Amino acid sequence: MSFIKLLRLAHEFINYDEEGNEEDKVRAIEGIDAEISEGEFVAILGHNGSGKSTLAKHLNALLFPAEGTVWIDGYDTKDQENLLKIRQTTGMVFQNPDNQIIGSVVEEDVAFGLENIGTPTQEIVRRVSESLVTVGMDEYRSQSPNRLSGGQKQRVAIAGVVAMKPKCIVLDESTAMLDPVGRRDVMNTVQMLNRTEGITVILITHYMEEAVMADRILVMNEGHLAMEGSPREIFAQVDQLKAYHLDVPQVTELAHELRREGLDLPEDILTTEEMVEHLCRLG
Repeated sequence: MSFIKLLRLAHEFINYDEEGNEEDKVRAIEGIDAEISEGEFVAILGHNGSGKSTLAKHLNALLFPAEGTVWIDGYDTKDQENLLKIRQTTGMVFQNPDNQIIGSVVEEDVAFGLENIGTPTQEIVRRVSESLVTVGMDEYRSQSPNRLSGGQKQRVAIAGVVAMKPKCIVLDESTAMLDPVGRRDVMNTVQMLNRTEGITVILITHYMEEAVMADRILVMNEGHLAMEGSPREIFAQVDQLKAYHLDVPQVTELAHELRREGLDLPEDILTTEEMVEHLCRLG
């Protein structure tokens, strides 16, 4: 069985008038069928309002299906008895790290979730230390989070999730507020957790260069799953992605434009190194 399975998933938001009466319902996502394997790195793309963040919140039962079913590691998210297990299985990292960091000292913040679930003190100490080392923030353990950069704060937020020993981490636009250095540091951490620790990663992003790192990409459009495939398969379809109001990696777009000018280049170039190699062959 798949680690995560979505079957005909639909979600709707209800609007109320000033008296609290139901005014109308808006479907945010509709008829989503998807499966994600344990240890996979999946990126979810989509323009603003496409439903990608709504989908993300179903992956640790922050939202519940209006229709259809979501299974996380075999647990149905609609069953209230499964909620604790699901939220221990799938950790969320959101866009603004300041909304997740509440401790006055880094190591206290990382320990917060463990304390809430009654983890023994010695185990807390061990897990906090391990998770800070894992994300490269151990030397900052005694500092105030207020003195950290945005990228460092986000890595502390990730450490707090990692300390809970999840099988899966969902990052919902977690690099959107960071500068390029911070984005690179966070993505290096995410790749390491996926490849070294075997943690399933689901990345919601609008940075196409981040999506290139994934094993597979899901593209959302108007609440529907519009495309699915490897980064090469997805980014080779430049015109289709633009029809969905999405960008492509800059080097992929350059290759696309050069093809239009008659150069014999592949559609699926994803990196500068690949571009240089193919241009050298033409020379």
